[in-house]
Amino acid sequence: MNYRSDSKYIHGRQASSYHGSLSVPIFQTSTFSFPEGEEGARRFAGETDGYIYSRLGNPTVQALEDRIAAVEGGEKGLAFASGMAAISAVLTALTKTGDHILCTNGIYGCTYGLLQLMEEKYQITSSFCEMRTAEQLRLMIQPNTSCLFIETPINPTMRIIDLEMVVKVAKEQGIPVVVDNTFSSPYLQQPLMLGCDIVVHSATKYLCGHGDVVGGLAVGKEEFMKNLAATVQKDIGGIMAPFDAWLLLRGMKTLPVRMERHSENAEKIMKKLKEHPAVNAVYYPGDENHPERKIIQKQMKSGGGVISFSIKGDIRAVMGFINQLKLIRIAVSLGDAETLIQHPATMTHSLIPKLERDKMGIDESLIRLSIGLENWEDIWEDLLQALHILDA
Repeated sequence: MNYRSDSKYIHGRQASSYHGSLSVPIFQTSTFSFPEGEEGARRFAGETDGYIYSRLGNPTVQALEDRIAAVEGGEKGLAFASGMAAISAVLTALTKTGDHILCTNGIYGCTYGLLQLMEEKYQITSSFCEMRTAEQLRLMIQPNTSCLFIETPINPTMRIIDLEMVVKVAKEQGIPVVVDNTFSSPYLQQPLMLGCDIVVHSATKYLCGHGDVVGGLAVGKEEFMKNLAATVQKDIGGIMAPFDAWLLLRGMKTLPVRMERHSENAEKIMKKLKEHPAVNAVYYPGDENHPERKIIQKQMKSGGGVISFSIKGDIRAVMGFINQLKLIRIAVSLGDAETLIQHPATMTHSLIPKLERDKMGIDESLIRLSIGLENWEDIWEDLLQALHILDA
């Protein structure tokens, strides 16, 4: 049966049954026994299907991999120990010494750190591009560019990349497009449906939704993903544990409902922040005045749950504002039921040199706010009482 979108978060592509268990069981085992030695040999040779060792495959983890592939509209998914494990595995699989990676002008701090490590150790270079027009993108692609790596919305500036435009240029050159879809989740944006090749997630965020798992996911064509599983994932070993996969399967069941509430709350808070005199600027994809509004309407269902904004004052004013909050927690993740706030320049993006941060639009006045599932008026009242210290 071909389920509609929202049902796939609960059932995948088709409902499964594990001896009548409504919930996918946790196969908490490191290894699997074979009925006979010859069967073990056949499984290692790839001649028959079956589990061998949980680093190479596990029923609970595979259920999650099938689920993320279904909701992203991809052929095959893979689960990793963290979002960075997923990103590093994909970029390792797509590159070799002497290659070049072209990225959006603005990426997560640890992704930036990974790119620096790849250049220092393996001579794989990277550069950053605004990706505003096809002409600009064509000029930035080098003969040795092996992939394009995109965040959209970009963390934490909330700029949007036109995926259809990027895909058109990339296909001209035969270059794969990798999209970090963490901020949108598959519920709000599906890059594979727009022609992109690989999607990665920090599953720690919206896919989990409860702040109790660290994990990563990647989805793409079956041939590439099988090769990735048989080489980089198997040999480097950044695999997901069965219990974490079970928690993510549970979290994903409510993703559509949660994303609707995150987005509704964020839109209301965004409007209030824009009206406050202590706020310099607000950056949110759901803002009708967002500079990439037409692109957002084309490729996103709604604005999501993350708002960035800048306030008047120096770094001391920023920290004073954050420290005054009561309901809102100071934490660097996002997508949880709780509203979380953090300061990118000194936290998530602190390892990026200041000159590069400035080019990305991340200055010391910028704050990132992950809107939770609380009553939006309680969130706003907490922000309002903290903003009052800036008026004093």
